[in-house]
Amino acid sequence: MRTREAPTGHYATEEKPARTAHTDRNRGRIRSVAFWATTVAIVFELVAGSVWNLVLIEWVEIQLRHLGYPHYFAYVLGAWQVGAAVAIIVPGLPLIKEWAYAGAFLLWSGAVVSHMAVGDGLESLTSWGVALMFAICAIASWLLRPADRRLPQTRLPRDRTADVGQGEAPLPRTRPREWAVATGLLGVLYATSFLTLPAVEDFMHQNATELGWIAE
Repeated sequence: MRTREAPTGHYATEEKPARTAHTDRNRGRIRSVAFWATTVAIVFELVAGSVWNLVLIEWVEIQLRHLGYPHYFAYVLGAWQVGAAVAIIVPGLPLIKEWAYAGAFLLWSGAVVSHMAVGDGLESLTSWGVALMFAICAIASWLLRPADRRLPQTRLPRDRTADVGQGEAPLPRTRPREWAVATGLLGVLYATSFLTLPAVEDFMHQNATELGWIAE
């Protein structure tokens, strides 16, 4: 009498795509969390930087003098920081986002180079180290951005699907809710920046004193 063997090969073949799909979903969640964490971080820094520059707090004046930049440079930076923050956080606008990311990276990497040029070392890590961290976050946010925030030619292979006559799928449509969330987040970040301004000025004044950039 022959015993019937279970078709284990068939079941194994079915389980493999299921495991692959589960792994892809987990990677997608991690990628999304990492993207939003780095994006909110750089947008908050751009928002706070625009407030500090346009209000022209003492810390900004001290840094401009220390680095040898003209007084009006703060207003130029502040205006562009507002535009970059808006462009990066709102949905869509992939071409403008490319310019905003490039500008943000140039801003922070330029700050690091400026501090190095005037001889600031590890003792001034609180100044150029923060700029370096945000430059890295800007690169990470740019690399992790989803399909609807990319130019068609820069979309990842897994984000592209065949489209008759075009060879690639159109970018996903943005929804009004996404614009509302982005606008609300910007409002919260600007409100936070203004409300914390007195505490920031006190902290930065103490920091500038410890660095020897001003006399108490």
